[in-house]
Amino acid sequence: MLSKRALLLRPSPTLAMAARARELQAEGKDVVSLTVGEPDWNSFAVASRAGIEAIEKNFTKYTAAQGMPELRTAIAEDTKKHLGVSYALNEVCVSSGAKFVIFAALQMLCDAGDEVLIPSPYWVSYPVMAELAGAQVKVIDCGEKENFKLSAEALSKSLTSRSKVLILCSPSNPTGLVYTKQELAALADVIESHPHLFVISDDIYNRLLFSGETVAPHLLHVRPELKSRVFVVNGASKTYSMTGWRIGWGLGPQKLVAAISDYLSQSTSSPSSISQKAVLAALQLGEPELKKAQAELKSRKDYFLSALNQIPGFQVAEPQGAFYFWVRISDFFGHAELQNSKDVAELLLSKYHVATVPGIEFGCESYLRLSYATSKVQLEKAAQRFTQFSKDLFNRS
Repeated sequence: MLSKRALLLRPSPTLAMAARARELQAEGKDVVSLTVGEPDWNSFAVASRAGIEAIEKNFTKYTAAQGMPELRTAIAEDTKKHLGVSYALNEVCVSSGAKFVIFAALQMLCDAGDEVLIPSPYWVSYPVMAELAGAQVKVIDCGEKENFKLSAEALSKSLTSRSKVLILCSPSNPTGLVYTKQELAALADVIESHPHLFVISDDIYNRLLFSGETVAPHLLHVRPELKSRVFVVNGASKTYSMTGWRIGWGLGPQKLVAAISDYLSQSTSSPSSISQKAVLAALQLGEPELKKAQAELKSRKDYFLSALNQIPGFQVAEPQGAFYFWVRISDFFGHAELQNSKDVAELLLSKYHVATVPGIEFGCESYLRLSYATSKVQLEKAAQRFTQFSKDLFNRS
């Protein structure tokens, strides 16, 4: 009955682990979930008030398929402020989350046989979305020696005549690491010399930094003339803690944005009118609340980093942004029949009631991704349970 596409489809492992955690919680287990990238603080007050006002004023009908003009204008202004590049209204589209913007862009960019280049470790959904677009996925391994980042040399060696799209994400999900301007300039040299290559820049975490900078370094900072070959993707979910409002956006060449807008008109009809009003308020008025969120996030990062560094077997790469720890746990392999990151994640959940996501789901074995966008109380519980896990395994051998 099902199509070949449906038979090949894999569910999101992040959401799957989160669902398992909720099932155990429903059974009365005290489970700490470090799975989903979702801030635990409230959506910003300015956004919530605007959403309520939209309902009260009956702003509850369809908008333009690509989003209401005033929101697209605000997105263009915000992007120019942070990236230094101007976009016309017809170069901006809004949809039901940044995830669907990337999905739609790949649908509009790729034909069967086109290669989508994805540095590993990567966000779990990139390869599946590329496959659903009919493309061939080419993973470029960027391990610990490469500081988990794509180098110009590795990119150059991976390019072929069929290479169509490169996906970049900085700060990275899952590592939290940030590309420097020097690294981006080197990548830009390679991209510029291969005119058939298009870039999707996933900027969803670009305001969540610990360096004190306003925004993460960007490809368009170092090479603005690549604007016609870069599709900038962002959204409200992480920056403004609005995951459930489901609003994301993309900025790029008018021809691509028009195609995506038509695709949206045939798929989602339009983004939620109420959510668009809320996001408009967040963009225009949310900066004070964002600064508080950034400070809280840094405090949690510092606390959890200190705790993890005291646990034998946990080797942590300190993040520079986003809200994840990328933790090497290969020292546990061979203990208690643990062979890989899935085994470790399964034991942590079933016995110690801490939900994590195994590194293999991000294309890189021997690691776990831990989200620390949760309360310090939960992080303290997680650290205590990780400590017990480590003691049990190393004392047993």
